[in-house]
Amino acid sequence: HVQLVESGGGSVQAGGSLRLSCAISGSTYTSYNMGWFRQTPGNEREGVAFLKNDGGTTYAESVKGRFTISKNIGEKTLYLQMNNLKSEDSAVYYCAASLSWNVLTSPSSSLRGKYWGQGTQVTVS
Repeated sequence: HVQLVESGGGSVQAGGSLRLSCAISGSTYTSYNMGWFRQTPGNEREGVAFLKNDGGTTYAESVKGRFTISKNIGEKTLYLQMNNLKSEDSAVYYCAASLSWNVLTSPSSSLRGKYWGQGTQVTVS
C-alpha cells in the first residue's frame, strides 16, 4: 500500500491562493488513483478533486475552475492548487489513494484499500 503526508495548509484571505501537497511513498504508487477530500466539523468528508492513474480528472462543482489537481511522478507528490478561495472552502483537507476508482471516489472514509493522509487545515477569512 501507500503512505500519504499532506502539507501546505494555512490561513488566507478570500480571493487568495494556496497549494496543498501530498507526499506519496510506496513501491507501486504510480498505479494508484488519487484525490483530495475535505471535511468540516459535524459534516461528512466531501470529495473535491480526483486524478485517475491514466491522468483523467474530476472536480466537485463547487471548485470547478478554481482548483486544479496534479501529480509530479518524479517528486512523488500530489498537488491541489486552490485559487480564488472562498470562506466556504475552509476545512481540513485530506489526500487519499486507492487502486480502485470506485473505492477512491466513494464518500465512505473506511473502505478497505482506501488510504488517507493525516489532513491539513485550510482557513479562508
